Amino acid sequence: MKVYDELIARGLIAQVTDEDVIKDLINNGKATFYIGFDPTADSLHVGHFMALCLMKRLQMAGNKPIVLIGGGTAMIGDPSGRTDMRQMMTPEMIQHNVDCFKKQMEKFIDFSAGKAIIVNNADWLLKLNYVELLREVGACFSVNNMLRAECYKQRMEKGLSFLEFNYMIMQSYDFLMLYQKYGCTLQFGGDDQWSNMLGGTELIRRKLGKDASAMTITLLLNSEGKKMGKTQKGAVWLDPEKTTPYEFYQYWRNVDDADVLKCIRLLTFLPIEEIEAMNDWEGAQLNKAKEILAYELTKLVHSEEEAKKAEQTAKSIFTGGDSENMPSVEIDLDVFKEGNIDIISIVHLAGLVSSRSEARRAIEQGGVSINGERVNSIEETFPLELFKDGVVVKKGKKSFKKVTVKK
Repeated sequence: MKVYDELIARGLIAQVTDEDVIKDLINNGKATFYIGFDPTADSLHVGHFMALCLMKRLQMAGNKPIVLIGGGTAMIGDPSGRTDMRQMMTPEMIQHNVDCFKKQMEKFIDFSAGKAIIVNNADWLLKLNYVELLREVGACFSVNNMLRAECYKQRMEKGLSFLEFNYMIMQSYDFLMLYQKYGCTLQFGGDDQWSNMLGGTELIRRKLGKDASAMTITLLLNSEGKKMGKTQKGAVWLDPEKTTPYEFYQYWRNVDDADVLKCIRLLTFLPIEEIEAMNDWEGAQLNKAKEILAYELTKLVHSEEEAKKAEQTAKSIFTGGDSENMPSVEIDLDVFKEGNIDIISIVHLAGLVSSRSEARRAIEQGGVSINGERVNSIEETFPLELFKDGVVVKKGKKSFKKVTVKK
């Protein structure tokens, strides 16, 4: 199966322009393409991971990725898919995030011997003269057309700042610069970026002539990533200090039955024929598919050793055993009152719930256990001595923490 056909089979492609040309470039390993990443945090998350998987897949077929880190656009903020304005970050915060992104991306993309490059749009955006930009770029954009873009329409009711209104122009200018500097003729992004990317394609053709080769393709990756990469406690991060390998494994092990094969198609590098053979799986077989998904992605992000540890830990926990690899948390000695601590505090401090009231509800519904024994009352307390070797706190069927006391 050709690379482009595989992207379709995996459910990645949503919309394209110039499909025949794009297909030929990708299938023959001749595409120089870019995907942008705004450094709005100090770690990549699952949404970014989906884009990185795509870049890795295309690079393996001989195509050249350009990783564009938005050190400049991060100072403005992308309004796409948001109902409020992003928090403004200082240049120092942005640079720190840029450095973190670069380190993590090297685990997925091969940057040796010019096979891929990382660039930062701060290198050109921060040097722009505003009046020159208005004359050279602003004249190429119709405000009427911009306001019809979905990314802006969603914000008009609550208020769209002029700062954010410039984002499309900045992103379009990025494509122009990458085209001129590196011969980049193809841009990829999520389906929520379609209007911004069309702006870049149109800018190149208006500035350099209609024959200029600039093409766009949108994928399901960003919108799917934003949906799948969230939990009740926030984003699923690739940094093991933010989301441990076990928590990362468990996140994918617990995806909905309806999503598991979709995730396997989008994210793993298993042969498409092997995935298609899972189409009729149900019941216990779907649980096996979830284990495959969790193992493959944990191996890709954290290493095969960490994937094996997470898998063994999960099996040990679910069979009633214990493991030194179980996610754990330390609590302060001063939370104990007269040598005891109440069950609501234990569940809350373990990080299994976001509030004491949620802990109370879980206990009242019979969903909390301590060392395998169900807790029957919110009034129960436990002595400090019990925590000497750690206490396994369980909420529901899938959330566990080993709780110890700081020494």
